[in-house]
Amino acid sequence: MVKYRVIVDRNACIACGAAPAACPEVFELGSDNGKNRVIEKYSVKTDSSVSIGEIPEELYECARNGADVCPVGAIKIEKIEG
Repeated sequence: MVKYRVIVDRNACIACGAAPAACPEVFELGSDNGKNRVIEKYSVKTDSSVSIGEIPEELYECARNGADVCPVGAIKIEKIEG
């Protein structure tokens, strides 16, 4: 099964809420600092500067939409090679 790594640069994030609005299945604004992060279900690591998650292939398009609407380009998505 193909998976994707989602990386949110929380230092670059301006907490506008665009990515969570576009893809709430993957993104949310964190209760810790108000900045975007990968939801707990898919989270691998989250701290004040970065949020990293791994999502299944069926959520790729949703996550891609979230990344595309980020006005500061704080979200990257990489295919995880098995």
